[in-house]
Amino acid sequence: MDSNLRTIVKAVTWQALGLASTSLLAWIYTGSVLGALGFALSTSATGLAFFVVHERIWARVNWGLRRPQG
Repeated sequence: MDSNLRTIVKAVTWQALGLASTSLLAWIYTGSVLGALGFALSTSATGLAFFVVHERIWARVNWGLRRPQG
C-alpha cells in the first residue's frame, strides 16, 4: 500500500499534466488565457481531491491483488 505522502505526490504530478492539457484545450476553444486558466484550475482542484479519495479507497480493496509467492 502506498503511503499517504506518495499518494498525494502521485496525485499532484498527475494533476499538473492535466492542468497543462486542460489549459491548452480551454485556451484553444475560448481564446481567453485567463478564462482557460480559471477553468483548468477549478477542474484540477476537484480532480486532485477525487483522485486522492479514489486512491485511498482502492488502497483498502484486496480484490485483484496477487500475493508474493515464496
